[in-house]
Amino acid sequence: MKVLLRREQRPAILGSKPVFSLTVRAQISPEEAANIEKYKLGATELYSSRLYYNRIEGMKDVAQDLVARARATTLSVNDLWQGKKIDCKDIVEMLEIEDQIRKAASMFKAILESAAHFGGEEVLEL
Repeated sequence: MKVLLRREQRPAILGSKPVFSLTVRAQISPEEAANIEKYKLGATELYSSRLYYNRIEGMKDVAQDLVARARATTLSVNDLWQGKKIDCKDIVEMLEIEDQIRKAASMFKAILESAAHFGGEEVLEL
């Protein structure tokens, strides 16, 4: 699996701040695709910004959860596979999201490697 990251910036409109975008897409091998299908991993959430919005103070739990869900940016296995563009409010947020996606993609690669060895043996050279 290879993950492609593309950073972009759109100019500001009428005095607003520029919009930063991160486009993420994975190149998945046929074997990895077969394991994603076999283990039904497509809807698995790899990243969510929901935790950030859950920290909003002064709201009831139900209202807080609704706001968090509405504002959340998520990335599922299917999103990673098909490609997804994420708009960010500033470059700091974009870099934070990129870092989290790198970590999630690395973990997902490990999951796919483990899935490839179910029902068999793996020899580790130390």
